[in-house]
Amino acid sequence: MFRPPLLGACLILSMTGVMLDGVAALAQAPAAASAIVRQIGTVKAISGASITLTTDAGQEVVVNVADAARILQLAPGSTDLKTAQTITLADIATGDRVLVTGKAGEDAGTFAASRVILMKSSDIAQKHELEQADWQKRGTGGIVNSVDAGAGLLTVSAGAKKIQVKTSSSTKFRRYSGDSVKFEDAVPSTLAEIQPGDQLRVRGAKSDDGSSVQAEEVVSGSFKNLAGVIATLDAASGTLTLKDLATKRIMTVKITANSSVRSLPPQAAAMFAARARGGAGARSGDAGARGAGGMGDAGGGGGHSSGGDLSQMVSRLPAGTVSDLKVGDAVMIVASQADPGSATVTAVTLLSGVEPILAATPSGTPAMTLSPWNVGDSAPEGGGQ
Repeated sequence: MFRPPLLGACLILSMTGVMLDGVAALAQAPAAASAIVRQIGTVKAISGASITLTTDAGQEVVVNVADAARILQLAPGSTDLKTAQTITLADIATGDRVLVTGKAGEDAGTFAASRVILMKSSDIAQKHELEQADWQKRGTGGIVNSVDAGAGLLTVSAGAKKIQVKTSSSTKFRRYSGDSVKFEDAVPSTLAEIQPGDQLRVRGAKSDDGSSVQAEEVVSGSFKNLAGVIATLDAASGTLTLKDLATKRIMTVKITANSSVRSLPPQAAAMFAARARGGAGARSGDAGARGAGGMGDAGGGGGHSSGGDLSQMVSRLPAGTVSDLKVGDAVMIVASQADPGSATVTAVTLLSGVEPILAATPSGTPAMTLSPWNVGDSAPEGGGQ
């Protein structure tokens, strides 16, 4: 669902930092006594034997590369220097990722490099594209129902479909940061951190009937689903309040530049409302939704798994802004929450035009919810490494 511009690329760059950290950990042990330090970042400019580097901490450093310095190129994903190729400074370009080791220069903001390890931006982009394609082919996800940490098993619901996720010691786990809607803030995690109710995406080999997945990579997060009618709206500050249908609690929702604001077309809303009621109008509603913007039945999440279909359809809708909203609008929201007990959340996705869906279950929780990712359709934003 949540797809800020270039977000996938941002996570790939973030992950290369993790990979380069692994290289540094392997290569730096004998260097500790000689006070050799390192910098990781993105090349901003190159002039002669100097590289201007924007570090992952946001600082700008001028790296002076000595003639005797070793310059190596490492493939994305590799942390083994034995696989690196020897290159020259001329092979480094703006936008590339580098790890430099050496010592601080005499002037502030300078660094004398004895070794430079390069990951080409083109290689990173190519790896990102391949992994995005793999997430589309072998990715799935939904809401976590149960966790058996001892057996390494998770049960996930994708709409009406139950999926068993099998993990192993080689499964890579990452977790969405609870106080951020930026996916690049996801951090290395473990199976133990996943709880029932979490949203989850998994990539791996699926069984023939799609009922189980052998997980190679799992990305999870704790998100809050809200639904109700906007009670107050402050477009200038990007905040609104609503009474959540499920908890009857007044919630304050922050809408940021990274929040995805969409509006569901009336015909599509009628289709999903019919599905929520289990009514006969669902099939005719499908045709209406296909006519409403040519989005079609998103599929991919397990037949008529309404929650999955809804999230996939939302990803195809035009982006809106907080100025498109008004008091009295019925909305469905998936949000991040830094403090589980707080009444303030940050919207990941906000969907308006959902009056028919909420009316289909007026007594409480809607029959379907949004996902922060496209369930069964594509990669979590930047979910590759």
